[in-house]
Amino acid sequence: MDAVQEIKARLNIEDVIGEYVQLKRSGRNFKGLSPWTNEKTPSFMVSPEKQIWHDFSSGKGGDMISFVMEMEGLDFRGTLELLARKAGIDLSQFAPKGAKPERPKAYILKALELATRFYQRQLITNRAALEYLLKKRGFSKQTLLDWQIGYAPGNRTALADFLGKNGFDMHEVKLAGLASERRDRAFDMFRGRIMIPLADSQGQVVGFTARLLKETADAPKYINTPQTLVYDKSRHIFGLHLAKEAIRKQGYTVVVEGNMDVIASHQAGVRNVVASAGTAMTEPHLRLLKRFTGDIRLCFDADRAGLEATIRSIPLAQKTGVDLSIINLKDAKDNDELIRKKGVDAWQKAIEERKYAPDWVIDQYRQSLDLTTAQGKREFSDAVLAVVRRLQDALEQEHYLKIVAEVTQSSLEAVKAKFERVSASTTITPRRRPKDIPALDLAAAEYQKLQDHFLAMTFFAPKIRYLLDDCKPQYFSDGSSRLVFDFLKKNPDFRGKTLPKPLQPAADYVKILTLQFEELYQSLPSDDLAEQAAGLKQRLIEKYVKIAKTRLASLMHQTDDEKKLDKYLKKVNQLNQLIK
Repeated sequence: MDAVQEIKARLNIEDVIGEYVQLKRSGRNFKGLSPWTNEKTPSFMVSPEKQIWHDFSSGKGGDMISFVMEMEGLDFRGTLELLARKAGIDLSQFAPKGAKPERPKAYILKALELATRFYQRQLITNRAALEYLLKKRGFSKQTLLDWQIGYAPGNRTALADFLGKNGFDMHEVKLAGLASERRDRAFDMFRGRIMIPLADSQGQVVGFTARLLKETADAPKYINTPQTLVYDKSRHIFGLHLAKEAIRKQGYTVVVEGNMDVIASHQAGVRNVVASAGTAMTEPHLRLLKRFTGDIRLCFDADRAGLEATIRSIPLAQKTGVDLSIINLKDAKDNDELIRKKGVDAWQKAIEERKYAPDWVIDQYRQSLDLTTAQGKREFSDAVLAVVRRLQDALEQEHYLKIVAEVTQSSLEAVKAKFERVSASTTITPRRRPKDIPALDLAAAEYQKLQDHFLAMTFFAPKIRYLLDDCKPQYFSDGSSRLVFDFLKKNPDFRGKTLPKPLQPAADYVKILTLQFEELYQSLPSDDLAEQAAGLKQRLIEKYVKIAKTRLASLMHQTDDEKKLDKYLKKVNQLNQLIK
C-alpha cells in the first residue's frame, strides 16, 4: 500500500471535507454549499462509498487529496504531509529505499513542538509570569493548558541549548524562527516574554506571539515569529483550531485584534472568536474563514487604525463573497476589558448588535466631521464615496448614494455627478471573476460541465447512446472525458457494473459521473431523460463551436498571412455548419 492509499484508508473523506464545508447527510451521501460559488441551494456532494466529491455548481470534483489541494493552495506533496499528520502516518516509511529523508519542514515543526513544551515548563517555575497570567489577566490554569501558554526565560541561549541537546542543529532552530545568529553563535529569539503558541487549523504549532513580561522602553510589547517555511502571517488566523467547531455551530466568526482578547473570550464561553495579525485582514484570511461561515464580524478599535483596517477589508469581503459587519464596543477598549467590567453577556450582546461594515464606516465619519460646514460635507462625501466605489452591487451603491445625499443635505443628482466624476478619474484594477479565473477559463469550465452531464447520461442509460452516433471526439476535452467517449463509441452495448480495463485511468472521473447520474437523472422517466440528454448535446456542440471560434478569431488577429487567414475562415464555416 502506498502513502495515498494508506491515508485514504485511515481518514474518512466526509470528515476531511467537513473541516472546510458544513455537510449534512443526504441519503448515502453528504451535501453542502459550494466553497467556490455563492450558491443558496447546496449542490456540493460527498460520497463516502465512492470516496469522491463533486461540486455541481463549479464542475470541480475528485478525491480527498484534490479537495485539500484546492482549499489549502498546497501542492501534492504538501497535501500529503498535512493529511499524513492528521492520519498519524510517517511518510518516511514510504520513501524509496536509499532516498535521503527530507528534514527541514518536519524538523521545524518538531522543534516548535519541543519549544512549546520547554516554554510551558519554564512558566511553572516563574512566579512573576504566573502572577501576570493568573491574577492580572485573570486566566485560569485550565486556560493556560488549553492554549499551551508558556514563558521564555531571560537566559540568551536557554532554548537553543535545550534544542541542541535534543538533536537539532542551529540551522533548523533558526529556520523555525526560534533563534538568531550573531558571531557564529545562536541566541534565543524570545527572552523574558510570555509565549503564546500560534497553531494552524489542525492545532499544530507553527510559531509564537511573545509578550514582554516587564515593560522596557526600547523593546516592543509584542513580537511574532518571522516568516518561516510553516508560518505565514498573511494567512494565519489565531485560535481557529479551538474556534472552528463553535463557528460551525453559531454560524458566524468574530475577529478581534489581539491574541489575549481571543483567549479571554474563549475562557468566558464565547468560543467562535479568532484574531488576525493585528488589524491586517487579508484575502487569504477571509477565504479561510469563509470555509466555515460567510458571516464575519470584526471587533477592531474605533480609532484611525481600526477605521482604515475596516475600509481596507470591505473590498476584500466583496471579492470573497463574505458578509462583513463591525462590532462596536461603547464601554471598553476591547472585549477583554468589556468582559471584566460588565460580564460575558455584555460581550455577547455587542456581538449580536453588530453593524454592516459600510454603515459603520459612515457612522464613524459622521461623528468625526462637522457636517454643518461645506468642508465637512466635502470630506464626508469624499471618504464615503471612496467606500461606495468598492461595492460591487449597483443597488447597494444606489442605497449609499442616497444616504450621502441625505447626510450632506444635497441633491441625489449632485451626489451621483460627483460619484461618476470621481469614479471616472480613478484608476481601478478591473475585477476578475471568482478566484481570478480568466473569462476563457470560465467558458472552459462550463464546457466541461456540459461534457460531464452528457457523458453521465449516456454512460448509465444505454438506451440513449444513439445520441453519440454523430458526435466527434473533438467535442470532448483531452483526458478522462475523451477516454470515456471513445470507450462508449467502441462499446455501444456496454452495461457492465465493474469498471473495464480501458477506463481504469479514468476511475475517479467515472465515480463522479456515477454520482451525477444518481443525484440528478436516475429517477427520470426514459422519455424525459432522452429529451434532456438531447438538449445537453445541442448545448455541448454550441459551446464547443463558440470556444473554437474564439480561438480561431484570436489566431486571425495575430497573422497577416492570406493562406492562414483563408484556412481559418474555412474552419469557421465548418464550425457554423455544426449548429445549423
